[in-house]
Amino acid sequence: MKIANAPCSWGVLEFDLAGESPGYMQVLDEMQAIGYAGTELGDWGFMPTNSARLHDELQARELSLLGAFVGVSLADPRFHDNGAAEALRYARLLAQVEGYHPRGPFIVLSDDNGTSALRTHNAGRIRPEHGLTSEEWAIFVHGVHYIAEIVQEKTGLSTVFHPHCAGYIETPAEVDRLMQSTDPDLVGLCFDTGHYRFGGGDPLDLYARYAERIWHVHFKDCHPGIAACSRAEEWDYFASVGTGVFCELGQGDVDFPAVIAALRAQNYDGWIVVEQDVLPGMGSPRESAARNLAYLRSIL
Repeated sequence: MKIANAPCSWGVLEFDLAGESPGYMQVLDEMQAIGYAGTELGDWGFMPTNSARLHDELQARELSLLGAFVGVSLADPRFHDNGAAEALRYARLLAQVEGYHPRGPFIVLSDDNGTSALRTHNAGRIRPEHGLTSEEWAIFVHGVHYIAEIVQEKTGLSTVFHPHCAGYIETPAEVDRLMQSTDPDLVGLCFDTGHYRFGGGDPLDLYARYAERIWHVHFKDCHPGIAACSRAEEWDYFASVGTGVFCELGQGDVDFPAVIAALRAQNYDGWIVVEQDVLPGMGSPRESAARNLAYLRSIL
């Protein structure tokens, strides 16, 4: 299993947040210096969008390009065409830079997280009445299939769905319904340990149910004390993240040694992407990323 990181660990997130994150050259330089072997793309325009230049920047640092996160308002059919065009733009760049292999790169498809006031306010404590209606579920699943089919047809790349807090696929029940409603040959699962834990689930249970659907893995931890405070004090998603609910690996309650054992038992040969959402001003992303890799190396 190869270890990568992602720009979100340096504060490069899909959300419009206050503060400045570092530029791509600093992020890639620090990834390389720490010892990571790959990265995801980050927001469009964060890294070069010219494929030759991006290829050269990554090759100079011996970094692989593993995927790109694409958020789409999938419960609203008005956004499906634009979402497909956006995913295809990312996919073409990934394919030009990295080619295609059975283990990626992937389009990491998700809801347009953080845009629903109800879901954003209740992240980490979602109740059934906060969820999609039956009609919205049908639209959502259609959108996932529609985008995954276009990406595969036009570029050959596969799509994994990323359950994410502050979006409409967060809780164990929601993840189950999406997995049961989507084509297992077309749509894989991005196994994000931290989001699933904050959403109320046990990552090991999720892996046991969907090991064959898990094509891409994000290692993110979840601090139980901060999660409990978030629920008790009714923080919104951004307050929870800014307070450190997604802590450094080994500081939360995700059982990473057991997760690694489960991955090995299934002969998982893809990437592990470390993610720790460090918002601008929260601390030193480089130091956190170094400690995260040191922790992983201590248990691998």
